[in-house]
Amino acid sequence: MKNIMNTLFFIFALFFQAAIASPACPKCGDLEVPFPLSTNANCGDSRYRVYCHHGVLQFKSSGGFYYNIHSIDPNASKLIISPPQINKGSCSSSDLYLGGLRLDESLPFNISTHNTVMLLNCSDNLVFSPLNCSVNSPCRQFEEKTEEGNGCRNTLCCSYLKDSAMTAHMIRVRVGGCTAYTSVVNFKAADSIETWNYGIELQWISPN
Repeated sequence: MKNIMNTLFFIFALFFQAAIASPACPKCGDLEVPFPLSTNANCGDSRYRVYCHHGVLQFKSSGGFYYNIHSIDPNASKLIISPPQINKGSCSSSDLYLGGLRLDESLPFNISTHNTVMLLNCSDNLVFSPLNCSVNSPCRQFEEKTEEGNGCRNTLCCSYLKDSAMTAHMIRVRVGGCTAYTSVVNFKAADSIETWNYGIELQWISPN
């Protein structure tokens, strides 16, 4: 009986310690903030930092740019951030001055392989790259059928699936290359553009 009581006490102590060490973070706007994501020093795991600004949950890049988080799947250890706004007059992404999206490689986040990235306003040099810069590239539909993409029409655009052979911590844009981008999660060629799920899916490594 004594051994059973000691075992139960030990299990209770472990649960109590875990509850103190990592309490659940409060909701941010309409979004739950599941463990291990953390909005402050008193909840979650500090390595999985996200930010709640005026009821909007955001992810910060290594360059200090904030991307809105619009969905989280804690069971799959994934979240989706909104692509940066495209400035219509110049066909440039709002994070162009930082070179695009860059993740801190020391943190447990990376860009998943479910993102089809569309690069816009590209230099002619990309025609010779392995990217899809053809008239059948989905980026053509984005330019022709969306208001945000209209400002990039009549320029070269290219698309690619962010696969495991590429860096998992960066989507690069630059003057002299491509100056804007967007991304669609789980893109399928047969899907109507009205059903595209715009976003950049990030995944995290679960804490030990």
